[in-house]
Amino acid sequence: MTQTFHQPHVRRLAYDQVDGTGPGVVFLGGFRSDKDGTKALYLEDWASRRGRAFLRFDYSGHGLSSGEFLDGSIGDWYEDSLAIIDALTFGPQVLVGSSMGGWISLLIARAVPELVAGLVTIAAAPDFTEDSMWAGFDAGQRQRLLADGRVELPSDYSDEPYVITRRLIEDGRDHLVLRSSLPMPFPARFLQGTDDADVDRSVADRLLRQADGDDIRLTLVKGADHRFSSPDCLALIVHSLEEVIARAGG
Repeated sequence: MTQTFHQPHVRRLAYDQVDGTGPGVVFLGGFRSDKDGTKALYLEDWASRRGRAFLRFDYSGHGLSSGEFLDGSIGDWYEDSLAIIDALTFGPQVLVGSSMGGWISLLIARAVPELVAGLVTIAAAPDFTEDSMWAGFDAGQRQRLLADGRVELPSDYSDEPYVITRRLIEDGRDHLVLRSSLPMPFPARFLQGTDDADVDRSVADRLLRQADGDDIRLTLVKGADHRFSSPDCLALIVHSLEEVIARAGG
């Protein structure tokens, strides 16, 4: 059942949680996604059947959580994630980060590695505000963003355009993770589809190069798209998660 998390200086966040053994699993969703997506619900069902602690939640401005989406930024959603994980979980967690959630999971792992027992990323999109959005803007779009504070982009997932704010871009620059080594003293698995139209394979390759640890693997799935939600992809996510948990001693 969905509950609400709130504490001073943190926005009201909607979440669902399964009690169980540790290390627990935390699902971090993507840009404009919510906690009721296919992958999140699939993993919750897996966790319930295995007696594994599990948490899924909506960032502020997403789903059932408070706030307006256009007011948010990577830093806000990172703060949301860190606060709710710190308050509602016990001991190191295995983070499962999808798309933007992959970026946020990397921020958590870099800042507080003691909270992370392992990591699984799914079509991770670290630094996308700079390397995909800003880098992909033409001169006119950049000018409009700087002058008006926002620019509209077409969306493959909705009839409504993506509105990108100047704050999102500028705040993203304060949270880039692929510009230096990323220590990972825990098992990590990166999953990437070859037909992902939103995150190029080069991003996964770059993440693998920057990740520094003894138990890190990148798996490419031929034909998989950014959703990574086919039955085979969902099974691979669970397989990777179970492998990480086993190697983390859980």
